[in-house]
Amino acid sequence: MIPESLRYAKTHEWAKFDGDLVTIGVTKFAADQLTDVTYLELPHVGDHVFANQECGSIETVKSVNSLYSPVEGEVVEVNEKLIEEPNELTKDPYGAGWMIKVRAEKPGADQNLLTAAQYAKQIESEGN
Repeated sequence: MIPESLRYAKTHEWAKFDGDLVTIGVTKFAADQLTDVTYLELPHVGDHVFANQECGSIETVKSVNSLYSPVEGEVVEVNEKLIEEPNELTKDPYGAGWMIKVRAEKPGADQNLLTAAQYAKQIESEGN
């Protein structure tokens, strides 16, 4: 299940656009690869993030994985519940597992991201 209403980064983050406000999280495909999330390092409100650049990390019992921002802009909200309960990320990646909200600086940022169909093709090819 890949929600049609979202856009996707090749690095497995999703983005939900509501005007210039963009909610960002990791996809179910990425969440399924993670086991026992132990710690999240997320940017802080007021931080500036850049498209396709690292903005945080997801630590599991087995690895540390980078989190990339699919858009450039200012972080306006952080999902504090995830900091306290990082495993929520894998339980509901498209809902309660959202990570940050960014006020996008550049209009049309969604055009640089994959559609659900394009993302489905990407993860299918990665699975082979």
